Amino acid sequence: MSTWIMIAPLVGLIGLLVAYLIFISLKKQPDGNDKMREIAKSIYDGAMAFLFREYKVLSIFVLIIFVLMLFAPSLGWKTALAFLVGALCSIIAGFFGMNAATKANVRTSEAARSGGLAKALFISYNGGAVMGLAVASLGLFGVGVLYVFFGSIENIQYINGFAMGASSIALFARVGGGIYTKAADVGSDLVGKVEAGIPEDDPRNPGVIADNVGDNVGDIAGMGADIFESYVGSIIATMAIAATASATLIASIGVVGGSEAVSRSTLMFIPILLAILGLVASIIGVLSMRVLKNSDPAKALRYSTFIGAGLFLILTYFVTTNIFAVSYKIFIAVLVGTLAGTFIGLITEYYTSADFKPTRTVAEYAVEGEAFVVTKGDAVGSKSVMLPVAIIGISLVISASIGGTYGIAIAALGMLSFVGTTVSIDAFGPIADNAGGLAESCHLDPEVRKITDKLDSVGNTTAAVGKGFAIGSAAFATVSLICAYVSNLKVVPTIDSFMVIAGCIIGGALIEFFCALLTDNTIASAKELADVGDRQLSDPAILAGEKDPDYNELVALATKTALKRMLLPSVIALAVPFVGGAILGPEFVIGILLGATVVAIPRAIFMGNSGGSFDNAKKYIESGAIEGHGKGSAAHKAAVTGDTIGDTRKDVVGVALDIFIKMMSTVATTLFVVITALYSLI
Repeated sequence: MSTWIMIAPLVGLIGLLVAYLIFISLKKQPDGNDKMREIAKSIYDGAMAFLFREYKVLSIFVLIIFVLMLFAPSLGWKTALAFLVGALCSIIAGFFGMNAATKANVRTSEAARSGGLAKALFISYNGGAVMGLAVASLGLFGVGVLYVFFGSIENIQYINGFAMGASSIALFARVGGGIYTKAADVGSDLVGKVEAGIPEDDPRNPGVIADNVGDNVGDIAGMGADIFESYVGSIIATMAIAATASATLIASIGVVGGSEAVSRSTLMFIPILLAILGLVASIIGVLSMRVLKNSDPAKALRYSTFIGAGLFLILTYFVTTNIFAVSYKIFIAVLVGTLAGTFIGLITEYYTSADFKPTRTVAEYAVEGEAFVVTKGDAVGSKSVMLPVAIIGISLVISASIGGTYGIAIAALGMLSFVGTTVSIDAFGPIADNAGGLAESCHLDPEVRKITDKLDSVGNTTAAVGKGFAIGSAAFATVSLICAYVSNLKVVPTIDSFMVIAGCIIGGALIEFFCALLTDNTIASAKELADVGDRQLSDPAILAGEKDPDYNELVALATKTALKRMLLPSVIALAVPFVGGAILGPEFVIGILLGATVVAIPRAIFMGNSGGSFDNAKKYIESGAIEGHGKGSAAHKAAVTGDTIGDTRKDVVGVALDIFIKMMSTVATTLFVVITALYSLI
């Protein structure tokens, strides 16, 4: 066991080395002509300026929480240190990923121009792979190092601080990045395509650079922080459950040999073991793109994920049953989680891809006008909820029957352990989107834009699939965290407790309020950007293409509005379980967590899938698939309206909901002793 414990940080470092080598290889690729480099530099500078300003705000928050933890009862320097390490690892992963993405976009454009589809696919995928491997490697390295020092049954609770640090950064990054990207996107669309009637990514549009910057800060840095938090949160929740596992649970799982304490230690290490195996499988899955790049892009991305997932399952079965002599039940729980995530992803693809009937129907209804698009898109989003939620419910029952709450936590890891490949295909999409914007802004050959549009369309689907994995894993991880929280209580509350019921009702309403707050903040920011864009385009010289707009004004405004409006939604997730628990007690917190989870999961699926369907319906029309209703037609304008509505849904609200519920659960679990102490005093 001791040898395996030391291997965890080492494998994490190896994963970081592979990510770095991919990044070095990426930087060596041609980056186009002077105009392409100029615009790419503007995107890079804008993205990094936002990231550093966001991290400046977050550093103040992290420092305050760190100091408070130092002096909090039963937390102290160990939990505070773990919190700080978790926050730093999340920040570093976001920085690495976005740095690579802003280098890959222009190189993808140039690859499409000089090398065709296969080369463009390879470059854009490698740009995403840096983020994917950074997330998996830093998560494993951080948790692995802490486990070396705090891996005993007596000290394992201190590692909860790592999950809270990761959650804190994730929520701020997702909310701040989401508001930025969609305010810039919606504002740019309103000014350009809707009001001025100029093409998407036209260099005359003052918001075009801010829009491209937003793809990076929201869909890459924010997404990376989100998945990083899910990944490490699931590992830590599993360890926390194992540390308090009863003799009955240990016997039911089937740990062979050793005392009860030794068996419990084995169960505590299993999640780190799965992360080790998952990272190894992810590295091979990422490298498989060298062979798959000549295939159809959608198939190549799907196969690379299947390679990573399949290899992970094979390694898991062999290592757990043979080397660690653990019952096959561990593998079954992992398999349940992996299959659940895969099926949710495939269902998401069916409802959001233009290759299938639901999204094509939305596009066909666009011919009848905006009202038909929105109504049909909403129906598609609502229909898409039932099967994923049913899969989550059935998988929870199966995994719980296999290994109780520990089985549920292991199933969550089944979805997330090969996160290196799933994040790679998720980050690929925004890079392809940026590449298309560069092609348009630099007036490259229309064939280049066709290639990048094909990759972008595939990227929309892979992003939707990635969101499906994130939502599914969030459900499992949140249930695991709630169970870990309940295990701290001396008396398990029942559903007929009025405090639990009151908390459920308020928790459900809190989700609706959170959704409204994010939507309102995004639209308010978009309006500010649109007003400034309108003012600039009122200059005839800019509209005629004789004078460049002031792109930096829009980039600076998008940054300012996003950072200002990210604070309240993020603070709510931190404050509600802490304040509510301190005033009304631990049972009320359980109700809040349950009610919020029950409402948030279907809501997140609806938001993500309806938004994805709107987006790809627009692209389906732009491809000329509906004869007589291409770009610039009334049907296209109706689809743009649907896409504008869907943008906030899929890239701000839907993606933030899973972090919101996980953040509340993590805060409740980490600060359990503090909350109960305050409640007893009040």
